[in-house]
Amino acid sequence: MTVPTGRRERKKAATRQKIADAALGLFLERGYDAVGIREVAAEADVAVTTLFSHFASKEALVFEQDEDFEQRLTCAVTGRAPNEPLIPALRGEVQALVRHCTADSAAPVWRMIEASPALRKYEESMRLRHAETLAAAITADPALSPTPTAGRTIARFVIDAYSLAREAADPDAAVDEIFQMIEAAWQATGPSRPA
Repeated sequence: MTVPTGRRERKKAATRQKIADAALGLFLERGYDAVGIREVAAEADVAVTTLFSHFASKEALVFEQDEDFEQRLTCAVTGRAPNEPLIPALRGEVQALVRHCTADSAAPVWRMIEASPALRKYEESMRLRHAETLAAAITADPALSPTPTAGRTIARFVIDAYSLAREAADPDAAVDEIFQMIEAAWQATGPSRPA
């Protein structure tokens, strides 16, 4: 998570984290569907309105790093050094995200997500939003200048790479294999395009 700089921002971030931690603890202890928003607010010692000022929905409590992940993917495009190739930058970020999400501590959370139709649906909509945001960043970069279709396609491939690798028996090998295909697809989007 990005570290806020001002006192007010740090306090908001701490409250947000306290709510997310309380929610996750309750969800893992009793099951996602068995826990209500009021219970999460009470456990975090905040008002329900405070909870909703930090999280738009109950599902968002499970994916509390959603915005951070989206921002990291976008920054992999916009924060590249001049002439730094796109695909290796995205590969590095996806590799870091996959490692984060395949840590042993994340396994109970993913089992909970898999068991809940509401959470699976939310994750799918989140991935589509991440792909659109990433596509916008790729398409807007004048050094890359892909067509909108090429930008959207590569973005979808990258987001799918994250999901596929996270679920693979060997996530690192999966990232390597998938990104070889993404690099080939990127090369096909234009003449002498840098990876």
